[in-house]
Order: sequence, then C-alpha cells, then structure tokens
Amino acid sequence: MNRLTPLGSNVSHMKRHNLRAILQMLLRYQPVSRARLVELTSLSSTTITNLIAELLEQGIVAEDGVPPSGQRGVGRPRTLLRLVPEARHAIGVHIGVGSVRVAVADLQAQLSSPLTLSHPLEHTPEEVLHETVALIRRAISQSGIPSQTIVGVGVGASGLVNPHTGVNVMAPNLGWRDVPIRHKLATSLAVPVVVDNNARTMALGEAMFGTGRDVHALAFVYVRVGVGAGFVVNGQLFRGSAAGAGEIGHATIIPSGGDPCRCGNTGCLETLISEPAIVRRAKALAAEDEGGILATHLREGEGRPFERVLAAARAGDAATLAMLREQACYMGIALANLVNILNPDLIVLGGICAQGEDLLLPAIEETMRQRAFAGLGECVRLQTTSFGEHAGTVGAAALALDTFFYRQPDRLAEEWA
Repeated sequence: MNRLTPLGSNVSHMKRHNLRAILQMLLRYQPVSRARLVELTSLSSTTITNLIAELLEQGIVAEDGVPPSGQRGVGRPRTLLRLVPEARHAIGVHIGVGSVRVAVADLQAQLSSPLTLSHPLEHTPEEVLHETVALIRRAISQSGIPSQTIVGVGVGASGLVNPHTGVNVMAPNLGWRDVPIRHKLATSLAVPVVVDNNARTMALGEAMFGTGRDVHALAFVYVRVGVGAGFVVNGQLFRGSAAGAGEIGHATIIPSGGDPCRCGNTGCLETLISEPAIVRRAKALAAEDEGGILATHLREGEGRPFERVLAAARAGDAATLAMLREQACYMGIALANLVNILNPDLIVLGGICAQGEDLLLPAIEETMRQRAFAGLGECVRLQTTSFGEHAGTVGAAALALDTFFYRQPDRLAEEWA
C-alpha cells in the first residue's frame, strides 16, 4: 500500500518534529526496536536513543523485553518499545442531533466512562454546551484518571465546522449557526480543545485506531439524522478549502420533484437515506396496510421508530424490504460518485448503515460497484465501522490525541488555547 512516513530531522531545533515522528511510528508499528525506529524515521541512532530516554522517563514509553528467539538477529538482543496507553488521555465528545456522547480515551483510544446526554432540539446551543461541560467533568471523575494526564478535548460536531476557530458555522439539523464550541469548552474546562465535523473525526478514528490503519485513502460516511463524509489521505484529514469537504448529504440526487431539505435545496441525498427519511417512508407504507407487519411493528414494537422499521424488514415484510433496498440504492449512487472523484481504498459506513448492515449494505455495495466508472468500484473495500455506536467518541478522541499528542503542533499554546 502506498503511504508516506514522517521523516525526522537531526537538527536540534527540530526536536518536536522528531518526537512526532517517533510517536507516530510507535503507534503504527509497536512493539518496535530502537534500530527499527531509526529505519522508519531516518533519524540517527543517537537522536532515537536520547528521545526514547526522555519518553521512558516520562512514563510514555515502556520496554517490553526481547523478540522471540526465532526473530533475533546476530549480536545483542534488541529490547522492544511500546507506548504506555494509560500515560496520557483525551476526552472524546460527539455532538449529534438530539444527543451528546462523551468518553475518556487512552493513547490507544480505548474508552472508559462513556456517558450520553439527550437534549431536545429546542435547547439553545448555550444550554447544550453547558450540559456538555458537566458531562465531561462527570466522565473524568468517574474514570479516576489523574487530570494531569489529559492532553486535551476533541469534539466532533454535526454540520459545517471551522476547525481553526472551533466554531460550528452551520448545522441545519441542530438549528445552530456560528456557535463557538471551542471557546466555550476551553474556557470552562481550562484544557486545550479542538473541534471538527463529526464524520471527519470518525474517519480519523478509523485511520488511527480502526480498520483503516494501513490505508492510503479512506472515506467515512456517517448516516443518522443527516449524511456526512470525512476523508483521510496519507494519514491526514482532507477538509477542503473552506472546511466543507464531505457534505455529500447535500449532493442533489433527484434534480426535480425531490423532497425539501433543511439546507434549503430539494432532492438532497439526506432526504432519501437518512433516518428521518426512511421513517417517513415507512409510515406512509404502514398507512397503506394498517394490519400488516410494518404497521404492527411501528405501533407495538420496541426501540426507536427506525429500529422498528428494521425489525419489520427482518420479520419478512416485503414492502419494507423493497423500500429499504430502494433507499440503499440511492446511497450506492452517491458512493459511486465518491469513488469516481476520490478513488479511495476503503469506504467505512457508520450510523444507520452499520445498524442496518444486513438490510442496507448488499444493495449499497451492488449499486456502488455497478455505477462506478471503469470498474473502480471493484477496487474499493466497503465495510461498516470498527467501533459501532462509539465511532463518534473514538473519532473525537482521536482528533484530540492526533492534535495534542501524536503531532504536537509547534504553536500549541497560541493556536489551541
């Protein structure tokens, strides 16, 4: 697979750059010897030895003994190095439509103290963020981690987000506009905070800790109340010139006669494959056969309405199965367009596409492969998220870990405080 590795520098003022290279190689290849780190980073053995000594002293890295006898080379056995997961932590915050999820994550993005807050859409952004601060504090308290190990807070938020200012520019499904998420959380918590679009953070989570670790170009598509995508290319988030890359939910699928979308247009993908869109279609079908399987499940079933629709389909309701296949085909068309434009190695689906994988994925995949140009669809791996319902918090935590630990920006205090 084509990928670049972060080459280091032996110039003294590039120490932070060299640490970035070492930490990223440890994350990707651990356990790994000092000699292997020299090969991976192009740093000198002296530089590796000195920086690893500092990381050992800080408790960020540990030595794990020697490789198995069959893997030893000539001469003195090499000790292997690994990150100490509990040495540092990040807080992941996923702000979705109607809910906020928070969790504490270690350096391997293993979650602890996951908490969820439901918020009516009538609540103001200020009310939601105030409750989010309290939820973060509760998660930290329940986790029992030392506060000095927290490197920062990562937030994945629905809608268009400016990652440089931490402002949620517009989230039609939340009814938010120009909400200063980073300023509010950083001021209240007194820790560094970074904010980005939620689908984008989920893409980063898969690239750093999930199924996309060795993938050159990855797309993550998240479908719930809205539809969004995030792209990671060569280990880096791709945001576009105005941080708007990935708004595939507002791609026009039906140019005339389509349903109105909250963005102001009509016929958007979001009006066809989102959770509310599918529930609306299901209710219309149920009204045509009030004694049928679907109508019965919607009236008497358990869980959210979308979960009842899935249950009716799994119970064999033909009309529901046909409706889900039709909506899934629209998603397949959107993914074929994405394949033609980005040509990713991997597309990961989250949200309702993961929840209804057995019912939606076959039609999505078939349509994508059929409609992509010149067989490009056959070159793409398509699967659901590694992290299930925790994809949002893992992704948000990955954003914080990437920003404040693994990459350590030179202007940390100036740019992120």
